[in-house]
Amino acid sequence: MSGDERRDQILHTAMELFSRHGFKGTTTKMIAEASGVSEAMVFRHFATKDELYGAIIHHQACGAGEGEGFPWEQCPELMEAWKNGDDFAFFFNMARMAMTKHREDIAFMRLLMYSALEEHELADRFFREFVSSGYDFIGGYIERRQKEGAFREVNPRIVVRAFMGMLIHHSLNDILWDRKRTLLDADNEEVAREFANILIDGIRN
Repeated sequence: MSGDERRDQILHTAMELFSRHGFKGTTTKMIAEASGVSEAMVFRHFATKDELYGAIIHHQACGAGEGEGFPWEQCPELMEAWKNGDDFAFFFNMARMAMTKHREDIAFMRLLMYSALEEHELADRFFREFVSSGYDFIGGYIERRQKEGAFREVNPRIVVRAFMGMLIHHSLNDILWDRKRTLLDADNEEVAREFANILIDGIRN
């Protein structure tokens, strides 16, 4: 394994263990053993736990690697919709991208819940470094469309919270509480389409 591959392995192993045992219940020794390396190797890649937490946040926020921006900047359809003021395409692609990411990384969803319940610093750091940027990005789009007369006057951040609330509640049901989909069995395309329409109908001028 190259150094980068080993680092990624340790990072993913740490996220999986944190998501199952919490931060208090996971030690660097456990991470090392599950990764098949020595504890010294873990500290070689992540000198402190703070550095490991920062790497987890960066991995989730940027996904593809160093310097590649937030996930929405990696979605050409979304950025094209943002540029053209295509409301349906903007909210549809944002919803689909978010829900796909949730399903692809269930361990991180569980980890975030653990960090909030344990009042761990990771929850605050993720909110400050990632969630707040999402509010700025989506809220900024809504403000622009309000100035252009497309959306009625309403607090953009309340709209963002309503939109994110739909996405997160749906994902939590699918991956944690209703994994057999007894309440709702719908794919990301359908759900993203309906959520986008519901939101736009609610704020259209």
